[in-house]
Amino acid sequence: MNYQLFGHTGLRVSELCLGTMGFGTEWGWGADYAASKDVFDAYANAGGNFIDTANRYTEGTSEKFLGEFIKEDRDHFVIATKYTLKDKNSDPNFAGNHRKNMMRSVKESMARLQTDYLDVLWLHIWDFTTHPEEVLQGLNDLISRGLVHYIGISDTPAWRVAQANTIAELRGWNRFAALQVEYNLINRTAERDLLPMADAFNMAVTPWAPLAGGALTGKYIKGEKGRLTEGSKRLNERSTLIAQKVIEVATALECTPAQVAIRWTMQRNQTVIPIIGATKAYQLNDALGAAQIEIPAEWLVELNAVSAFELGFPGDFFNEPGVIDVTYAQTKHQIKMRS
Repeated sequence: MNYQLFGHTGLRVSELCLGTMGFGTEWGWGADYAASKDVFDAYANAGGNFIDTANRYTEGTSEKFLGEFIKEDRDHFVIATKYTLKDKNSDPNFAGNHRKNMMRSVKESMARLQTDYLDVLWLHIWDFTTHPEEVLQGLNDLISRGLVHYIGISDTPAWRVAQANTIAELRGWNRFAALQVEYNLINRTAERDLLPMADAFNMAVTPWAPLAGGALTGKYIKGEKGRLTEGSKRLNERSTLIAQKVIEVATALECTPAQVAIRWTMQRNQTVIPIIGATKAYQLNDALGAAQIEIPAEWLVELNAVSAFELGFPGDFFNEPGVIDVTYAQTKHQIKMRS
């Protein structure tokens, strides 16, 4: 497996990240200890070092399992966990972006992971109640104390991430090095603002759900059962057409639909490290195959066409011929544009 730099940092992480939300069965699905270990071993044996978890995943079991799996070679692995989401009900300070929840959550995550530091700490979701200065100063304190090495931000509006990173840069604090968002062929809306923002700030992007909950594997077209139900945004006429095109491309490339869907997220002109999750080792091995293929340009064009979506304003406005004419004085084709 090859490695990518973690955004603007020098940290080297695998080009595919192992997602461990399915480690544990507390949510009525997922993998038990033995099956989780099989998945972990398959990833590690393939050369993977970048592992994603969170305080909330399977009520803490994901972190507990992972702590057992990594303890013999802790420093080899890049462990990323998250804070923000609740650890218990009926207490507002056991959730949120604020300092009190941050410090408690990090302490408890490290105990479950059996480690005295976190390689990456993600803010899991923006709570719209905590000022970015409070978040950034708390994260900076954790880094200064050696408890956290790098920080990332997940499921947050682009304008808020841009504001936070600008504040951090002006104050000499640590900036968010990576962005985690949903991104796949069915849901490409991150291309409106989030991905361009990440590119501008030299942030890595780690998409979750690159297979859209399994919709892009083609299993629902075959009538197989899964966690998605009728009425889901991932199961409709548009998503079926997209999945059919993924199958067509996979057939032409002699690989699996899952590999095509995952690889598509990686073939952008910026650092994109998809998070691949599995509850069985064979599923993980299939997903890892995405690192071994390349989607030819002509197939990328077709995949992008079938999954096209409206950028909305101002994205679509910028692409209108009249706007291009008055903006570039009919010379755009002569100007070398920045990516």
